[in-house]
Amino acid sequence: MKIVTPVALLHLCLCATVSGSVSTETALTAAQGDVAILPCYTVGNVTPNVTSWIKNGQEVIRGDISSPIPLGRQHLTVLYDGSLNIRAVVPGDAGTYLCSSTLPGNNIFHARVLLEVTNGPENMSLSIGPATALSNGTLIVYQGSAVSFNCSGSSYPSQQLTWAFRGAESSNQSLASASRPWLDFRIEDVQPSAQGVYSCKANNTVSFQTANKSTELLVYYAPDRHPECMWAPAQDPSHVLFNCTWFGAYPAPTLRWGEDQGDQAAGWKGHVYKSEVTESLSVLLNRSMLADGQTLRCMAQHLTLTAGKEKSCSFNLKYPFPNGDPMASALEASSITLTCTEDVSIPPANTIWRKGLQQEDIVPGSKYVLTEEGPVLKLTIHNISKDDEGVYFCRSENPLAVRELEVYLTVKKSSAYTGAIIGVFIAALIVGLAAIVAKTVYSSRHRICLGDGFGHMEEDRGDVLSLVESDDEQIFQDTVPRLPPIANGVTTTLVQIHRIPSSDHEDTETADPNPQQQDDTVRIEESADLVTF
Repeated sequence: MKIVTPVALLHLCLCATVSGSVSTETALTAAQGDVAILPCYTVGNVTPNVTSWIKNGQEVIRGDISSPIPLGRQHLTVLYDGSLNIRAVVPGDAGTYLCSSTLPGNNIFHARVLLEVTNGPENMSLSIGPATALSNGTLIVYQGSAVSFNCSGSSYPSQQLTWAFRGAESSNQSLASASRPWLDFRIEDVQPSAQGVYSCKANNTVSFQTANKSTELLVYYAPDRHPECMWAPAQDPSHVLFNCTWFGAYPAPTLRWGEDQGDQAAGWKGHVYKSEVTESLSVLLNRSMLADGQTLRCMAQHLTLTAGKEKSCSFNLKYPFPNGDPMASALEASSITLTCTEDVSIPPANTIWRKGLQQEDIVPGSKYVLTEEGPVLKLTIHNISKDDEGVYFCRSENPLAVRELEVYLTVKKSSAYTGAIIGVFIAALIVGLAAIVAKTVYSSRHRICLGDGFGHMEEDRGDVLSLVESDDEQIFQDTVPRLPPIANGVTTTLVQIHRIPSSDHEDTETADPNPQQQDDTVRIEESADLVTF
C-alpha cells in the first residue's frame, strides 16, 4: 500500500496552483489500492477548527478539532490539518473534491482537489500462431512458416505496449512498440534464429506501473539433405561397423538401422537392428548377418517430416570379386608383373597377394614390389628363378566373404640357350643338305654332259673334262681334242685319263724298272645314249 500526498510520492503525479490566500486547486493521481491524502489548508501551520469535504455536491465527511476521527479501518478520514485520508483507493474514489476549513478567527479557506485513480496494466494477453503448445506451455513452429505475434492489455488512463525478444544471439531486443490497447507484428519466413523467449511489456504512462508476459518459442527444423552412411572396419575382418549421421536437425531426429526388403514409400519392411533418438547412430554387424545383394538402410525420422517423406541412406552389399589373368609365364632372370583388380565389393574389400599353396605372406622388398593403383593391385617379381614358379593368390576379403584369384606362373629358360640351339640346328641342316647334294652328284658322275645340250659343240671353244684321282686333289686340265664325227651325226669326245701318283705309290714306282705308261689315251665312241653335247 502506498500513501499519496500532495508532494509526488511513490510514482504519483501532483501539480497544484494557488489562487490568492484563501483557496487552492490541486490535481492528484493515485493507483488503485494506494492511500491518498488530499490536502486542504496548505498555506500555514494553523490547525483548522472544522473541515468538511464535499464530492460531486455532497458532503462525504466532516472533521472537528474537538472530536477528531482516529485513523482506523475507515475508508475516509479527516486528519488534524484538515487533509482527507483515503485508505485503499478504488476507482470509485476518483473525482473532484472541495474542502472548506474554518480557521481560528473565523477565516474560511477553500481548496479544490482533482483525484484521478490509475488502473493497470491488467488483463494482459499474448498469442503466437499458428503454433503447437507443449505440456509446459512452450510453443512450437516449423521453419519456413509464417507466424503472427499479438499482445494486448488494459491500463487507465493510458499504456505503452512493447514486444521484446531474447534469443541465442540477442538479448532484450525491441521488436515493436505502440501506445494503444493492442500490438502485433508478423514474421513471414521464420528461421531457427527466431527461436527464443518473446515478451510483451505494458507500461501505465501515468502511474508507471508495468506488467510483463512472455513465452518461449521453439523453431523445429530439419536439413534438406539425406543422412550420411559410412562404414568402418572392425578388428575382426568378419565384422563391420556401420555409422549413420544426420546433423542440423532440431530437435534431435530418430535414426534407425535395418535391413530394407521393400519400397521405402510403402513403409519400412525388414529387420530393425537399432533405433535411437540421436544425430549419430552406429551398429556392429557380423558376417552371419550379411549377405550378397542385401540392402542396409538408415532411416531418419523427424517431427517436421510427414510419413513417407523420411530421409535415408543405404548400402547395397556385394561380395568381392578379384579379376585378372589366371596364367602367366616369364623367362629366368627377367621380371614380371601380376595384376589383380577388385572394384565391385561393398564394403570395399581388402586385397593382398600371397604365394604358394600354403598362401605365404609376400614381404615387399627388392625381390617383390607391391603397387596399388586404385582398385588395381600389382605384384612385380624381379630376377625370376625356378623357385618363383608356382601358384599365386590374389585374396580379397570384406565383411561378407573371402574370394581368391589363382594365378599360375611358369618360368622358362633364358632365350640365349634357345638361340644357340637354333644355330646348331641350322648348321646341321646345311651340312646334311650339302652331303645329300654331294652324294647325288657323285652317283651321277658318269652322266655328266658336256656341250650345249643340242648335240654339237661350239666351234670356238674347247671342251675340257678332267677326272682326277689323287689323294692330293691336284687338278690337271688338258684340252680335249675333238674327234671326227661318226656317220650317224653324233659327236664324240676324247677323254684323257691321267693317273697321278700319290706319295703312297712312289716307292713302288721307283722299284719297278719298267713302269707302265701311266697316261692312257682312251677314245670313246658312244652312241646317243651316252654322254652327249
